Amino acid sequence: MTKPYYITTPLYYVNDKPHIGHAYTNILCDTFARFHRFMGERVFFLTGTDEHGEKIDKTAREKGTDNKTFVDVMVPRFKDLWTKLDIQYDYFIRTTDEEHKKSVQTILEKLYEKGDIYPGKYKGWYCTPCESFWTKLQLVEGKCPDCKRVVQEIAEDNYFFKLSKYQDWLIQYIESHPDFIFPESRRNEILGFLKSPLEDLCISRPRARLSWGIDLPFSKDHVVYVWFDALSNYITAIGYPGRTNVFSELWPADLHMVGKDILRQHAVYWPIMLKSLDLEMPKTVFAHGWWTMEGAKVSKSVGNVVAPEELIAKYGLDTLRYFLLREVTLGLDGAYSEDLLVERFNKDLANDLGNLVLRTTSMLERYFGGKITVQSSNDSKLKQQSIGALHIVADDMKLFDPKGALAAIWVIVTSANKYVEENKPWQLAKENKMELLGKVLCDLLESIRFVGIMLAPFMPSTSAKICNLFGIEETPSIKMLEWGVLKSGMVIQKGEALFPRIE
Repeated sequence: MTKPYYITTPLYYVNDKPHIGHAYTNILCDTFARFHRFMGERVFFLTGTDEHGEKIDKTAREKGTDNKTFVDVMVPRFKDLWTKLDIQYDYFIRTTDEEHKKSVQTILEKLYEKGDIYPGKYKGWYCTPCESFWTKLQLVEGKCPDCKRVVQEIAEDNYFFKLSKYQDWLIQYIESHPDFIFPESRRNEILGFLKSPLEDLCISRPRARLSWGIDLPFSKDHVVYVWFDALSNYITAIGYPGRTNVFSELWPADLHMVGKDILRQHAVYWPIMLKSLDLEMPKTVFAHGWWTMEGAKVSKSVGNVVAPEELIAKYGLDTLRYFLLREVTLGLDGAYSEDLLVERFNKDLANDLGNLVLRTTSMLERYFGGKITVQSSNDSKLKQQSIGALHIVADDMKLFDPKGALAAIWVIVTSANKYVEENKPWQLAKENKMELLGKVLCDLLESIRFVGIMLAPFMPSTSAKICNLFGIEETPSIKMLEWGVLKSGMVIQKGEALFPRIE
């Protein structure tokens, strides 16, 4: 039996409520998970929350509560948003789960016994918001190179993981596995970073400074560095090291989807951790871009967050999904504005798709009482375009290009609208050419059925509404995409205005 497609989001840090950046990552992963199910594959989709570290400790203290109470309040906010976004994940992991904590300690013991973790003295510059140490040379104008905020100098006894031992191996691995890091620009970025000597990773924090974390199994005076804890989730969630049967069925991951700001942790720390554990590498780490507003990254720290719940309430879930997937090429940054979203809504969804479905089903009802009278012909131009689009969608999704896949589906929508204008069904009715009219409408309905089925991974609710018109109740799959399914005598429901135009 083939291995399930294993896809992961990063663990989301729960120091504040989720925003459109979190929604984007989960919508991407949900779309890929749905697509692989659509293709007939088994899928395991993992998401979850990162709940340890200094930012949590600091925020909880500021709010006058203890850490566990604080994270227990924050986690449901993420789960609620995933419900509102109709994210169909298979497992939700929390880094405060007892099984995860025990598994992380076992991983640390293995690496310690192997000699890849050792005690040492750390002196350097620390950024609390990023939970990262930097050397003086790495600072930019004396500030954190990632978030540009103030750092503090720290000197303390800690434990270190031997990243440097595996640097040459990692460079060779990335160079010989072009699919390991996507897009290519990010792969080049990591290879550029690896041209400088790797410093060993400080993987502990003194309990005297921070007590909120997993206990280091070989030192009662330390807790585990939050990134080491969080990265381990991709294997602890699927049974490593205890439930070997589950783990061996799912690992390696097929796709780790991450934001570009956390690529280094996923493309440097994580593969070296796995190599040290003698485990296979994930197949692909994909770094997507940021959403920006007026040139600034949408983020909690900048304070320009966009609440996905408000957009769903105003425009509908599928509108948000369509905009995020279609507006930007995956891997690049995208400029967010509500005006752009409304423009996409009116042009693509209301004018093109919604109008096509409504007027075609309305004409079938007006001229034939809602019944198919003539089967579609095999030489229909729409048939070739619909079947051709299916292959393009499949190829684009394998190349991590949902924007291209949606564009291919919209080629059918555009062609079908053009087909209406070219064949003028109302004119055929006036001239009493009813057999030709029946054929034209059947061609159009077959293409709409194709669109409805193919939209399932991208716009599940819209797909379901279109499929319902054709009496399709089961979950859409690639097996349904056969031309000529609509037979004479079949009744097709009249459509509704799927996306009423926003004035």
